Amino acid sequence: MHSIAEPGVTPMASQSRDEAFTEFLQARQPALLRTAYLLTGDLASAEDLLQTSLAKLYLAWDKVQRRDSVEAYLRRIMVNENNSLWRRPFKKREVVTDEVPEHGRGVTDVYDDGEGARLWGFVQTLPKRQRAVIVLRYYEQLSEAEIADALGCSVGTVKSQASRALASLRERAPESLNPRHTDSQEENR
Repeated sequence: MHSIAEPGVTPMASQSRDEAFTEFLQARQPALLRTAYLLTGDLASAEDLLQTSLAKLYLAWDKVQRRDSVEAYLRRIMVNENNSLWRRPFKKREVVTDEVPEHGRGVTDVYDDGEGARLWGFVQTLPKRQRAVIVLRYYEQLSEAEIADALGCSVGTVKSQASRALASLRERAPESLNPRHTDSQEENR
C-alpha cells in the first residue's frame, strides 16, 4: 500500500522499524489486550489473539504509511484473526468446563461495580460479528464507518448487526441491568 503522507503526519520510516514498533507496543498494549479480551471472552485466548495479531502487524509494519492508521489496521487484524480462529478444526475439539483453571487473572475495569460483568456474560453469548460490533462501538467508541472498515463490511451491515445485538441483549438480560432502570429506581427514592 503506497500512499503519500499527509502534512503533519509522520511517516513511520523516520524511526527504525523496531523502535517504532516498540514505542507503539508500549503505549497501546494494555488497551489492545482489553479489546482482545472483549472479543474472545477469556484472558488466555485474548493473549493468543493479541500476540498473533501483533506478529502479523510487525510483518506488515513497513506497509503502514501513517502512524495514525496503525491501530485501526491492527483492530482489523484482531477481528479477522478472532473470526478465523473459530473456523479452525482444533477449536471444535475443545471441551468447555465450568471450572476456571486460573482464578483472579480476569480483566476487570476498576470502576466496574459488578453489573458490567453480569452484562458481559450476555454479550459473550452473541454471535462473533455482533459481539465485534458491540465491542468496537461501545468499548472502543468507534464510529459506524470505522467499524465497517475494521470488519470489512458496509455501514448498513454494522447498523443491522448492532441493532440485532442490542435487541437480543434487551430480550435476554434482566431489566435490572438496564442503566435506565437503575436511574429510575434512584429517582423514586
